[in-house]
Amino acid sequence: MRISMHWLAGLATALFSVAGVAAELTVSAAASLNGAFQDVARLFETQHPDTRVQFNFAASGVLFQQIANGAPVDVFASADQPTMDQAQARGLIQAELRRDFAANALVLIVPAAGANAPKSLHELTQPAYQRVAVGLPASVPAGRYTKQVLEHAGLWPALEPRIISTQNVRQALDYVARGEVDAGFVYATDAALMPDKVRVAFVAPSTTPILYPAAPVAASDQPELARAFVAFLGTPAAQAVLARHGFGKP
Repeated sequence: MRISMHWLAGLATALFSVAGVAAELTVSAAASLNGAFQDVARLFETQHPDTRVQFNFAASGVLFQQIANGAPVDVFASADQPTMDQAQARGLIQAELRRDFAANALVLIVPAAGANAPKSLHELTQPAYQRVAVGLPASVPAGRYTKQVLEHAGLWPALEPRIISTQNVRQALDYVARGEVDAGFVYATDAALMPDKVRVAFVAPSTTPILYPAAPVAASDQPELARAFVAFLGTPAAQAVLARHGFGKP
């Protein structure tokens, strides 16, 4: 029986492909984590060479709804505690493995080309600031923090008509960078991404610490890898990456 060399080559390729298939770990993470988590993933993959990390970045509330509706996710990383609390209350995460891994700050930014910048929250009521970008409080943690800050200052009713709602914090950053709004509330880490296009007017007096929690998703198809990734976020190597992107320690 003669066996075609082409057939043998095809078989070898197929066997190599099967043997070389990497496990995929799906991480749903808050939009503000995009750059930092891409770098963290590269380190994680170096330590787990048979693993490939793929991301789904969006507003934390949107990610929560996706997981609640059965999206195939292994790890959930939120930009706030209430969204993770909802996931925990629904039994969607492994609560005993939940951990805070980063901290952030809320800032007001303005276009870098602008002549003036407000020095306080109350100055946002001036005529110069007719359009202020804010993430939707219902689904965007940065928007929720902003609303809390403005309500605490007694300014929400006056500023609500001026608010331009965004789907996530990066959209608010883009609006300010393009000069489509007069100001916007974003995280300090987001503002640092475009120092040539936006400038920080001041740090908003947040009423609660801005801490980022992560947890393995209960329905994960890769439970061991999910636990490993969440644990990795607390290692010195991962914390150094997060610090380089402007995040603080929890």
